[in-house]
Amino acid sequence: MTDNSNTERNFTVGEDDDGIRLDRWFKRHLADISFNQVSRWARTGQLRIDGKRAAPGNRLEVGQVLRIPPADATSTREPRAKRQIVPLNDEEAEMIREMVIHEDADAFVLDKPPGLATQGGTNTYQHLDRLLDGLADEAGQKPKLVHRLDKDTSGVVLVARTARAAGHFSKAFAGRTARKVYWALITGVPSAAKGVIDLPLAKQPGTGGEKMHVDHQQGLAAKTRWRMIDRAGNRAAWVEMQPQTGRTHQLRAHMAAIGHPIVGDAKYGGPEAFLTGGISRKLHLHARRLKIDAPGGRIIDVSAEPPSHFTDSLHTLGFDRAAGDALPLDTPDPAKSPEVKARRKAAAAKTARKERKGERRSRGASRAK
Repeated sequence: MTDNSNTERNFTVGEDDDGIRLDRWFKRHLADISFNQVSRWARTGQLRIDGKRAAPGNRLEVGQVLRIPPADATSTREPRAKRQIVPLNDEEAEMIREMVIHEDADAFVLDKPPGLATQGGTNTYQHLDRLLDGLADEAGQKPKLVHRLDKDTSGVVLVARTARAAGHFSKAFAGRTARKVYWALITGVPSAAKGVIDLPLAKQPGTGGEKMHVDHQQGLAAKTRWRMIDRAGNRAAWVEMQPQTGRTHQLRAHMAAIGHPIVGDAKYGGPEAFLTGGISRKLHLHARRLKIDAPGGRIIDVSAEPPSHFTDSLHTLGFDRAAGDALPLDTPDPAKSPEVKARRKAAAAKTARKERKGERRSRGASRAK
């Protein structure tokens, strides 16, 4: 980013900002300018990218020139309080380093243990985002989360080492080109060996947004592909799941919706989510594998070993651990994902509205003559 003027301000988009939204650019570089101010500039045409009117949601590209009003035209807000960094102790620093299962110039891949929250919240002070300070570079810049797992879900988490890499990986997740493979133990045995769960999900009223439910009227598209790896009589099954969308608690809500909650998932399965006979009461959901395109044309393909309670349950139920990796990676066409279809539908509707608006203007001009 370079500033080329002291009056009307011009900034050239750098490599680290390639692909980010314009409103995120302001949050990153000019945090004292409020979102409302950015939106106001956009509405009045004072915000320009390469001379053209810009909107807060526009994606930036390297080399583009962003023009904004001079500093004295800025309505500022109180600067944010700086993040209070509590240094990690030796045990915490060792903990985050032990989670690293892959490392390169663009990313770390971590194996998150169950019980560790991805991000902080009310009464949550120990979380992965905080521990990432232990992986900061020499300049003190810590890696950036690009996706998350539920607190009690274990397994693969990708973090980007630079802002540019974060933008690249975020595009891969948003475009559904990243492949995520989860393992789960579920109660009961489905009637089919594989299937697709295509049920829209919405936040369940009265739960404070902490629980999802199937909602055909207000829910967002949610799609999960699953395959059975093995079964233990009619008692339980070991399944592989690949989410095609990224809704909150999607896998847990979907499996409960078809009558086979994930073992240990009291939130969605209630008492029926637990097995007797020495099976752990912890959640049996594990992010086993992630395959994603990395900058420069490389591919990151990393697997994480399941935690001890999961492997113990596999053994107790008589499952062969090696069977979990015997199935080939299923790679459906991301262009057919519900989110891509929804974006295309919205774009087509927007084009149609513009065409109708143009027709009305033409008719108005003809009448004026």
